[in-house]
Amino acid sequence: MKKPTAKPEVVMITGASAGIGRATAHEFARRGARIGLLARGRAGLEGAKREVEKLGGQGLILIADVADDGAVEKAAETLEQEFGPIDIWVNNAMASVFSPIMEMSAAEFRRVTEVTYLGYVWGTLAALRRMRPRNRGVIVQVGSALAYRGIPLQSAYCAAKHAILGFTDSLRCELIHDRKNIHVCTVEMPAINTPQFAWVKSRLPKKSQPVPPIYQPEVAARAIVFAATKERREIYVGMPTVEAIVVNKIAPAFLDRHLAKTCFDSQQTDEPKDPQAPDNLFKPLSEDFGTHGSFDQRSRKISLQLWITEHRALCFSAVLLTALIAVGMICWTHAQHRL
Repeated sequence: MKKPTAKPEVVMITGASAGIGRATAHEFARRGARIGLLARGRAGLEGAKREVEKLGGQGLILIADVADDGAVEKAAETLEQEFGPIDIWVNNAMASVFSPIMEMSAAEFRRVTEVTYLGYVWGTLAALRRMRPRNRGVIVQVGSALAYRGIPLQSAYCAAKHAILGFTDSLRCELIHDRKNIHVCTVEMPAINTPQFAWVKSRLPKKSQPVPPIYQPEVAARAIVFAATKERREIYVGMPTVEAIVVNKIAPAFLDRHLAKTCFDSQQTDEPKDPQAPDNLFKPLSEDFGTHGSFDQRSRKISLQLWITEHRALCFSAVLLTALIAVGMICWTHAQHRL
């Protein structure tokens, strides 16, 4: 366990009851942080709180739906009353529906948008109301490669992630204009092994899954904490994220055809879906799903790409040194040939 910092950070994490949010709470707890754990489901929040305190942090359960701006504001007020001024706010809560667009209802589009996009807006506003007068703070938007490249069968979720990117770019410009010392960073994720695939609403014939390759939530959590504490503007997590964003910029039409051909099957396992399985779109499920989904055996625990991102100065120095040595060797070889 890491030694706590001199002044424990006060951190708000939305969607903290499972998956990336819960893993991020663990990571901040190892730093001794005091953490607001915000989500709808009490069972998952209670489990997260126990784990946070076991790891050396403090946790405060805040039951709220991020789609409700008043509830988010009240949660922020409660956290500051209990733990003090918020240093870092992590927007992470999400909802999705696996479905062809033409089978989606207006209520489903609205709900995904209210949680996955407007939930970030309400969280950001609650954070800014407190950070702007103090002229300090960090806001982390947990994004996705799908913020840059939409895929079939998740139209509402992809649209919401695109919206977050536009909103955040606008916010950064305004903060720079107002000369506010508030940092906003986005962390774009690959496929992550979270419990959402056990509870997401789906019209697919088979059980849903993240598009391989899959990473463990701890990889995402380390990236979020790094981005927040090192104040990076944006971080891509995993080579699949980098590849999706870069290829979409270079050859979007090719990617359209490739995803049309492969992405229907790659989002489903071989197991048939239970048509009676409950989902958490409009109300939370009662059990504690934990941090990981059911894909542990197929998930990567590390990302070399992320390590390089975290140590970019060291990597740049190593590449530069290697290049200088190579140039020196070439010059020495030519000099020897002249003798």
